[in-house]
Amino acid sequence: MNPRNLIFLAILTLGLVIAMVPENTTTPYRLGAAEMLTEVQYGAEMIQPEDLAHWIITRDPSIQLIDVRTPEEYDKFHLDGAINIPFTEVLNEEYADITDQDVKMNILYSNGSLYAHQTWMILRQLGYENNYVLQGGLNYWFDTIMNPQAPAASSPDEELARYEFQKGASGFFGGGNAVTKEADTKSTAKKPPIKRRPKKKAPAGGC
Repeated sequence: MNPRNLIFLAILTLGLVIAMVPENTTTPYRLGAAEMLTEVQYGAEMIQPEDLAHWIITRDPSIQLIDVRTPEEYDKFHLDGAINIPFTEVLNEEYADITDQDVKMNILYSNGSLYAHQTWMILRQLGYENNYVLQGGLNYWFDTIMNPQAPAASSPDEELARYEFQKGASGFFGGGNAVTKEADTKSTAKKPPIKRRPKKKAPAGGC
């Protein structure tokens, strides 16, 4: 899906997502609707499939994949190493140490971008910073990484180079265009810096 359409869709659903969040949660919300709208407009939370493929291939230890689909969908297929935190369970305190931490860069994904982006908006509203969304979700991952389509020979060099990377990544992940796992998978992808949260201080005083 076109990135502009994704941003528009995210803005359109922002009010709905905020309305879905329980009012009586024990965790105070730190970002208001206006602040959320500003962040969504820039789209800095979106991660391109090629960037994620590069980080997986290079075994980057700082990324953590989070699958926000149902357990049934997760069991049928998921990206290797992904943790399953269903969208409906995102506010469960059981997952707080994963979604609110400063060690890993969480990359959320679903079949498309909708549920993953809604999850990101809820977490961001709580003030959690190290969460990002896989652009287009698994659908776009299969189109661009597992089964990339060759561009026309007259395409710009940048598009041709992008395809060469996709083809190499497809080979690595065993996709439809698998040619060799030794294919050139270099990328200039720059990973968003992991934002450190202030360390929590132990309460003063005795029992």
